[in-house]
Amino acid sequence: MAKLTVKGKAAATGYDRNDKFGNGWKDPDGNKCDARQDILSRDMTRLSYKDAKKCTVASGRLADQYTGKTINWKVNSGSVDIDHAVALKNAWISGAQKLPQDQRVLLANDPLNLMASEASANRSKGYKNAAEWLPPHKSFRCQYVATQISVKRRYSLSVTQAEKDAMSKVLRTCPKQKAAKVTVLNSEAKTEPVRATTSK
Repeated sequence: MAKLTVKGKAAATGYDRNDKFGNGWKDPDGNKCDARQDILSRDMTRLSYKDAKKCTVASGRLADQYTGKTINWKVNSGSVDIDHAVALKNAWISGAQKLPQDQRVLLANDPLNLMASEASANRSKGYKNAAEWLPPHKSFRCQYVATQISVKRRYSLSVTQAEKDAMSKVLRTCPKQKAAKVTVLNSEAKTEPVRATTSK
């Protein structure tokens, strides 16, 4: 966290989810399944698929990290969303405006930044930062904040002072919490594919 730049929020002028971060889910790891399907497969158990190659998830069970609830999900039930740990609008006002388009698309599909979550929790979060929203499930807050820090570090995004203070308060409760090891992307270089982990 000490390596993150602290600055105020930029204006949201020009933000457009589809235009600036890519329209729809992409396939960052090249496995011919889009990022949404990869995350459903990664985060759920008791999976069933709609296709023989086990790409399109039909149903599964989610132990939701945001709320602590267990959700039995099936296609079109509306009970589970794929959340961006660092919301795309938050990314936009914390430096993503300056990223090349391919890195913004990668950010929107990066498995590091994605998590299956209860839909209502995801929607209550919106694009709030850690000073404005934390998961109701308190035991997950350390991992949640650590993930946000890892994503912001990887894409050179900033935090507000209030956001940093909120992150610090959470992390003081879990001094052994580790962030993911990330490589900071060079804003001048074309990005390489991101490999999604399939571990639960």
